[in-house]
Amino acid sequence: MISVIPSNTPVTDLPLAICSMSLGRAWVHDLEGKLDAAGQAGYHGIEMYWEDLVYAAKRFDPLATETSHDAILKAAAWSKEICERNNLEVLVVQPLMNYEGTQDELTHAKHIVKLRLMFKVAKILDTDLIQIPSQMLSEGTTGDFDSIVADMKEVAIMGLQQNPPIRFVYEAMAWGAHIDTWEDIWRVVEAVDLPNFGILLDTFQIIGRVWGDPTSRNMKVVNADKAMAESLERMRRTPGLTEKIFYIQLSDVETLREPLSRSHPAWKDDMPPRMQWSRNYRTFPCEEGNCLKPLTETVRTWFHDLGWRGWVSMEVFNKSMELPGAEVPAVHAQRGTKSWHKLLQELESI
Repeated sequence: MISVIPSNTPVTDLPLAICSMSLGRAWVHDLEGKLDAAGQAGYHGIEMYWEDLVYAAKRFDPLATETSHDAILKAAAWSKEICERNNLEVLVVQPLMNYEGTQDELTHAKHIVKLRLMFKVAKILDTDLIQIPSQMLSEGTTGDFDSIVADMKEVAIMGLQQNPPIRFVYEAMAWGAHIDTWEDIWRVVEAVDLPNFGILLDTFQIIGRVWGDPTSRNMKVVNADKAMAESLERMRRTPGLTEKIFYIQLSDVETLREPLSRSHPAWKDDMPPRMQWSRNYRTFPCEEGNCLKPLTETVRTWFHDLGWRGWVSMEVFNKSMELPGAEVPAVHAQRGTKSWHKLLQELESI
């Protein structure tokens, strides 16, 4: 089971994880090589990305898909052995994507089938945590608050019925169809009101929504600094928040040479601008040329003002993850640890 972090742990001693996807995309880079790279770089844990398990399952069934029950369970057991070899704990299995607010009963039922498989995978990987990003599809879904809460209560209750119990961590996507801020995630967490349902804070998802705008020439919303300061102040004033933060994710994003528009080479008509920004240009914190200026203040708010202590994970998306070459996972792993140490230095200076 994933290690519990004492509340008096110094920030410099917090355990560091990285998402398996952030070490290279599954169709280019084998999961074993990525886990080895994470272990060699000194990480303590890994976020196990579902895509990686699906591709690993092809070792056992070349035709495996995300519904290939037996092959995915074999892949989970295989990957657990590699994690143990590298002294890596599995922090979380993620994501249960596009779940809440689904209006079609058949689609909802398919999500529940996947969730039951995720329960089995989590048990094999010896983790008690599953991540849910906020709904990203508008079509066929509803933003009705009561419907979203009912869906989340359903999975949380299912999680409590597992042995051992499973926790869920809910994250706001900056381009979410119905929920795109940490404040709205918090409203759902409070309404669900179950001990195994909490919130995930991600620097990109919060700052990239409140402060950043990739369609703007300066990459910022109007009155960006004021909006960000007010959001952080709301965090400081939210009772009970600290206890419900199950872990945090850190990432930054590049400053684009030109704003995202239909003339931009990365533009996709079927993808919201902030999603394009995230999928193509996210980097590790404090790397040169990054854009999220309030990042250090945001992390300082979590560690110092809220007094939060727990797992820290690097989760980035970038075009470089799709590059071929055996060195890619190692390079990304090393960039992540270097970034964490640089961020710690930045925190000491403010």
